[in-house]
Amino acid sequence: MPKTVDHPIILGIVGDSAAGKTTLSAGVAQILGADRCTVICTDDYHKYDRKERAGNGISALDPRGNYIDILEQHLDLLRRGRPILKPIYHHSDGTLGRPEYVEPKDFVIAEGLLGYTTRAMRDCFDVKIYLEPEEDLRIKWKVHRDTTRRGYTKEAVLSSLEKRKDDSPTFIHPQRLFADVVISFQQPPRANGSDTHLDVRHIMRPTLPHPDFSPLFDGASNGGLLLELARDSDGKPVDVLEINGNITDKRAERIEDLLWNLIPEASHLRDRLGQIDVANGPNVSHPLALTQLLVGFHVVKAAMGIHAI
Repeated sequence: MPKTVDHPIILGIVGDSAAGKTTLSAGVAQILGADRCTVICTDDYHKYDRKERAGNGISALDPRGNYIDILEQHLDLLRRGRPILKPIYHHSDGTLGRPEYVEPKDFVIAEGLLGYTTRAMRDCFDVKIYLEPEEDLRIKWKVHRDTTRRGYTKEAVLSSLEKRKDDSPTFIHPQRLFADVVISFQQPPRANGSDTHLDVRHIMRPTLPHPDFSPLFDGASNGGLLLELARDSDGKPVDVLEINGNITDKRAERIEDLLWNLIPEASHLRDRLGQIDVANGPNVSHPLALTQLLVGFHVVKAAMGIHAI
């Protein structure tokens, strides 16, 4: 893949807790090539461990509970191709660990809660993604993640959500304004509870050059795909791409072909995307795979120096 930009390309993925940031990051890294990606979690910049937060009452979602100034410095260093000593936060037990030496590769993916909090941080990103899944879906994901991977009980997770109910709209949601693409996964009507058939909605702002999807609308049935011009919550015009969770394999493959053809530089990286963990083992979600591929498209174009006019 030719790279014409002389600095690491930095992709930001921001969203509330359990919004799907890590899953999206992993898929995009697979598209770009894991050997060419540095992935960091900006939530490692917490000032306090879990016990300290319980004592001082400062939420992990509150910028005051994070070293925002150090995160700003580190993003700037990574963009300039310089290494950092990144803090470590152990989500499994809520403790702080020894800093990690991190060198930027061709692509840096920075995912976490507060990546767009300041102008200095936002200026470091070439592509900015914001995830806002349907709230009931996010809560389901959070309960599953925190009880299976982070040592919480279901009751503790729900109690934490209640305590943080004012923090998300205060500290997390305002960052949506600064994203190039806002991605919303939703349960379809009459959903069976499976995450493999979620609908997804992409709000695409004109701050990036988006793919030309017109070849997919050739007069035949749209087959689970909708593209329209709409207005975002701030009243500004945006393109909206909706992918139905029940899109057929054939239709999904046609969209994949279109996107891969638009980034032939990365075609050798084509592989099985959209993998999620379900009760009976890994499964594939077409909407997730296409979302990962669309984000990868933007990162590849940024590496080639192609930006919005």
